[in-house]
Amino acid sequence: MFRCNVIQGLRIWKSYTFSAVSVALKRKPQASRLLFTMVDSQYYLPNDIGISALDCTEAFRLLSPREQLYAHYLSRSAWYGGLAVLLQTSPESASIFVLLQRLFRKQPPAQLGNVATAAGLSPEEYQAFLVYAAGLYANMGNYKSFGDTKFIPNLPKENLKALVWQSQAFQDSPSEMEALWDSCSTLLYSLEDKQKQLGLGDKGITTYFSGNCCLEDAELAQKFLDSKNLSAYNTRLFKKKSEGKSCYEVRLASAVQEGENCAVDGEGETRCGRYNFEDRVFTVSRGDYDHLMKKVSENLEKAKDHAANENQKRMLEEYSRSFTFGSVEAHKEGSRFWIKDKGPIVESYIGFIESYRDPFGSRGEFEGFVAVVNKAMSERFAKLVSSAEVLLPELPWPKDFEKDRFLLPDFTSLDVLTFAGSGIPAGINIPNYDDIRQSEGFKNVSLGNVLAVAYATQKDKLTFLDEEDKDVYIKWKGPSFEVQVGLHELLGHGSGKLFVQDEKGTFNFEQDNVCNPETGEKITTWYKGNETWDSKFSTISCSYEECRAECVGLYLSECINGDLIIFGHEGEDAEEVVYVNWLNMVRAGLLGLEFYTSESKSWRQAHMQARFVILRVLLEAGEGLVTLKESTGKDGCPDALITLDRSKIHTVGKGAIERFLCKLQVLKSTADVEGGRALYEGYSAVSDGGSHNFLCLRETVLQRKEARKMFVQANTRVKGDSVELVEYEGSATGLICSFTERFADDAEEVEAHLLELNKRDAPCWF
Repeated sequence: MFRCNVIQGLRIWKSYTFSAVSVALKRKPQASRLLFTMVDSQYYLPNDIGISALDCTEAFRLLSPREQLYAHYLSRSAWYGGLAVLLQTSPESASIFVLLQRLFRKQPPAQLGNVATAAGLSPEEYQAFLVYAAGLYANMGNYKSFGDTKFIPNLPKENLKALVWQSQAFQDSPSEMEALWDSCSTLLYSLEDKQKQLGLGDKGITTYFSGNCCLEDAELAQKFLDSKNLSAYNTRLFKKKSEGKSCYEVRLASAVQEGENCAVDGEGETRCGRYNFEDRVFTVSRGDYDHLMKKVSENLEKAKDHAANENQKRMLEEYSRSFTFGSVEAHKEGSRFWIKDKGPIVESYIGFIESYRDPFGSRGEFEGFVAVVNKAMSERFAKLVSSAEVLLPELPWPKDFEKDRFLLPDFTSLDVLTFAGSGIPAGINIPNYDDIRQSEGFKNVSLGNVLAVAYATQKDKLTFLDEEDKDVYIKWKGPSFEVQVGLHELLGHGSGKLFVQDEKGTFNFEQDNVCNPETGEKITTWYKGNETWDSKFSTISCSYEECRAECVGLYLSECINGDLIIFGHEGEDAEEVVYVNWLNMVRAGLLGLEFYTSESKSWRQAHMQARFVILRVLLEAGEGLVTLKESTGKDGCPDALITLDRSKIHTVGKGAIERFLCKLQVLKSTADVEGGRALYEGYSAVSDGGSHNFLCLRETVLQRKEARKMFVQANTRVKGDSVELVEYEGSATGLICSFTERFADDAEEVEAHLLELNKRDAPCWF
């Protein structure tokens, strides 16, 4: 306990806000660099952070000219839409982005480095600035896409201001640059408690809701949306008072604004208008991110001219209609054509997709990806798809809890050309619309060139494992993760039935015959009418579903050990893949503590919360399956060691996951929110009691954490009748240059629109 208290005290001292640091710096200029390092390291990016270029040269080269043009315009659409994430992340993100763009458009990093030297910055401070800029671009905002914590520049504020003031951008437009600096510099450096992480109300910052909204407002808005059969995916919520009554604006993302001559198109789908609901007034309006959505739609229309088939054309037409008028129904229709487009050479998906960063769990962050099929690796996933109907019965729930028919999806490995949004995953299972996934199908993709660089591990940076495990882990981490991604996406997210009673009162299950395997009693709860998984389970839905999919991956990797030849592994190699898959999961559960905020007792990352829950389940299984011990490292600092008894995976481990996974599915299928919350939040709890002091272990994890890698993506340019691929080095400079060149043709227009959109809602956040 003494060690824990000392560390916690040190971290509190290290977490002084920059206002305090700035005062100290004014008193003792000589000590500026020393004092600045006292800021908690989790709030800045280290100078040696890993930055890798995503290689897609060969994949792009093999495309036909028409396919290259198709990929180019889809990429343009994605990049313009991706700028909306700045506005979805924080009040200051868009202004910081424009500030950086103007600095680097006038002077690329090498030239600006000379200015930095003249302004008195050390080489380390300028590198810290470059890393910060790269981080803002990579995360599309100043909060980490994986973990949702704020990051700030690791150099004193006055030094950064000196650099801005001496830049060419400032010399050319001093009043504009000063106004831009004044609009974002305070929040750029602020580490007040509420601004340290994303969250709703007192728990953090969000721009999905106006600053005066709380959880009760989010719940009320969801009830209203459900009553109107309106999805929250492309919305934001703004609250104001009028005549003593709370009034809410549900604003839809669309190119078209209210008042424009387009009331007929999509009006029935968007439900625009004014409504009285539970003694409140709700207004549904359009026009959020209007300039950006217009750019998205324009480029989708251009891509349509180079589409390979009718499904692609219809898909793009519906997407364009969705982004023009704010219709989620149109996006769903486009997704249906996307599912029908089997095995395309150029694969893409775009829209307001994942709801991880909405504190309520219902609103989607914009993302768009364009990728080229890796045929060799896709063959492995095709074999997995063909085995799916044999593997599904292995899952530990009764057949009544499985979909009536497994709709064989596409499952391809892709080399990413473009992934616009806040971060790049390793695999994707989409669309997220429950009704489509249940009855019409879905697609799975594994992002091969991301996997190739994202999970490479150096032994000296590998924490919390013994030396023998480290060697095995490094050798088999890549192959085991490929297996986990495949099983997680296809049979994790692709499995399980939701029990639904539709608006006509019809059930999709035999109400009188189906029993709950946990209780032996008949089913008494289900989804009704317009209720969805997200709307019912709200704040826990994302992490709960990721946990269920991770458990499926673990469980099936052990069950089909002898059949891992699908992935090219058999015999002892297959045993090693299974072992490292389970070992990686329990280690990830420990690492997940980095993403828990003890002050608010909340989790900031869905996947890492899920992995911590799985660690708790396997520790609870006992019998020496998993051992977690605190220790002291060779450096004399607190450390920990986690071990897994491979001989007990098949017995103790499999049994524990089997029981837990069945509970997760039954609670999900039956819409048992109360039971689901009790189970999941119980295992998610982080305390200093019990057999493991997880609060102390969290401090150890924070001390030894490694920053998440960032990726540099290529650009495409049309030259005559062909498309040129422009690639960049894997460095902060390369990442910065990729963004300054990404909008080269209309940079001033894009930046002006971003600032206009940001200014429009500025009064809403505080």
